[in-house]
Amino acid sequence: MLSILRFIVVVIYSILVCVFGCIYCLFSPRNPRHVATFGHLFGRLSTVFGVKVEQRKPAGSENLPNAIYIANHQNNYDMITAANIVQPTTVTVGKKSLLWIPFFGLLYWLTGNLLIDRDNRAKAHGTIGELIEQFKKKKISFWMFPEGTRSRGRGLLPFKTGAFHAAMAAGVPIIPIVVSNTHDKIKLNRLHNGLVIIEMLPPVDTSAFADQSVRKLATHCRELMAAKLEELNAEVAEREASGKI
Repeated sequence: MLSILRFIVVVIYSILVCVFGCIYCLFSPRNPRHVATFGHLFGRLSTVFGVKVEQRKPAGSENLPNAIYIANHQNNYDMITAANIVQPTTVTVGKKSLLWIPFFGLLYWLTGNLLIDRDNRAKAHGTIGELIEQFKKKKISFWMFPEGTRSRGRGLLPFKTGAFHAAMAAGVPIIPIVVSNTHDKIKLNRLHNGLVIIEMLPPVDTSAFADQSVRKLATHCRELMAAKLEELNAEVAEREASGKI
């Protein structure tokens, strides 16, 4: 019964946010500030799913420069967890097929997110060039999932290098974001589904890797994120076991 109730609430809430969002964005279409606004609105659904989301940011996070944010990509619940920490003027880079999701697809485009055709390598490389041009023109950052697909409980998958190529070429830092494990954590018929911690790590200076390969930068960032993920998962397990959430 609880799962049915949650389903109804999520569907109605999501449709309302998408419809209102599309109308709202028509007054300033493709404004990158919209992404954080509506991402945070979707993030509020965490309470509907009985999840407590705890955010952690480094000092001065409100004044960070243009950057590429990279996060671990676990499952569809990223929409109610990771979405909470999206910074203003940050847009995401998503696959083109997202455009065809009813209601959500139009909002995704109108808020200013960038769509990429992953099946077309030439167009995908063109998107990297577009990112670099956007960095030069305005105060904007990009959010990318370097794993390229959902991990679904398989741990932190190998990283693709697109985000790191773009950061090196544009001369902007990489800012890793790590979300503690959500695989098999959220049970729709269970009232309380525990704690999820999202932590934004300090910026990684890409200029320090100027005389090294992009792959080394990707490996360095993955190692930082893997260590932090292990640390967060251990903390969540300890706090849930003790009831201190």
